[in-house]
Amino acid sequence: MIKSVKVRYIFSKIEINLIINFILLFTFTQCSKNDLSTVNFEEIETVQEENQNNSEKKIFNFDKIECNNGFANIFPCKEYDLLNWIPLSFFDSESANDNWGWTDSKSKREFVLQGLNDGLAFLDITDPQKVIYLGKLLSATDPSDWRDVKIYDDHAFIVSEASNHGLQVFDLNNLLESDEFKTFNEDYIANDFGSAHNIAINTSSGFAYILGSALYKGGPVFYDISFPEQPILRGGFSDTSYIHDAQIITYKGEDQNYFEKEILFGSNSDGGETNQLIILDVTEKKSPKLISTISYTYGGYSHQGWIDENHRYFYLGDELDELRYGNKTRIIIFDLKDIKNPKIHFVYEGKTDAIDHNLYIKSNKLYLSNYTAGLRELDIKNIENQEIIEEAFFDTHPESDDASFEGVWNSYPFFESGVIALSDIKRGLFLIKRK
Repeated sequence: MIKSVKVRYIFSKIEINLIINFILLFTFTQCSKNDLSTVNFEEIETVQEENQNNSEKKIFNFDKIECNNGFANIFPCKEYDLLNWIPLSFFDSESANDNWGWTDSKSKREFVLQGLNDGLAFLDITDPQKVIYLGKLLSATDPSDWRDVKIYDDHAFIVSEASNHGLQVFDLNNLLESDEFKTFNEDYIANDFGSAHNIAINTSSGFAYILGSALYKGGPVFYDISFPEQPILRGGFSDTSYIHDAQIITYKGEDQNYFEKEILFGSNSDGGETNQLIILDVTEKKSPKLISTISYTYGGYSHQGWIDENHRYFYLGDELDELRYGNKTRIIIFDLKDIKNPKIHFVYEGKTDAIDHNLYIKSNKLYLSNYTAGLRELDIKNIENQEIIEEAFFDTHPESDDASFEGVWNSYPFFESGVIALSDIKRGLFLIKRK
């Protein structure tokens, strides 16, 4: 059962934001990026959490904090304003992990699905400065620091490394029926594989791919989700062992040999010397075929990646190279002009020591969740000439940019409104927007 939230004195919106902004401004004037010993983040977060409307409707009001002179109060920034911040304590959870977004096609309401150690929280962010916390879907079994969610046909599909968690399926239309807080139940659980690290979905084929389970030696597990609440196991691929994360697309790039084939690009690692991009043809689920693999130097742990919208370049992040080799944030870019013979195009090196985590591409922008360095927005329009430019950022971890597992785990940059949802492991959900 979710812990009950105590009803507290409800301040006016003006009073709330005066308190929050006073504390933020005070701490900001006392310290810099490299000197934050005087900042009491627990105090800031407590004020944020306590001064909410904690009635039946859990509403989180917030006045936009603009990015001026490199800061949104205590948070370092460039070109991004802070629209809202919902602290982790507000969720009654111990840590945050992955997140995703959903937009109702009829009403155009926007929702954040926020992964937590004990479940998945649902928030209506249609008005990002008046966020409604609708409720939580609890973990199918135990809590876990690892939870992942993707969406198909107005349904959320959730996996976790919690023991015997399986695949939770939740009809997101349930969120449209009420704006009062409740504990939700899943609509279906598929339990063929136990626990898993990740899930990826090809929305054009109606297939979900379970990653990092015990089934198929950690390789991808294929689920037909064309009927979302009746997922059917269709097979898997085990020849390359553990795949940590993957993107699966219906390919429409330059290589005519694979045009309109369903291609899986997987981040493959054995936790040691083997770190590579693996490319599979998964068009025929009963007979998937290995197309190619490509390794790279100074690999620590091949973690996650994304293909550009022209299906020409794949951008891969390694989660441990910064720790193992002391390099700055690094992204390996592969040229996929010939899918059977991919090449390393070049290696981008960022400005900080922070570890890179999940990254996504929208148009000519790459959005990198960079742990202690926050979200980094990179311009990739001139990638053919091996040029990547950091244009903007928002940093939820102002204490440092060191190579540690703190700060932003994931970002969701695909809302039509332009709002980006940042999931900070210990500080909760941040909503930001480009100026």
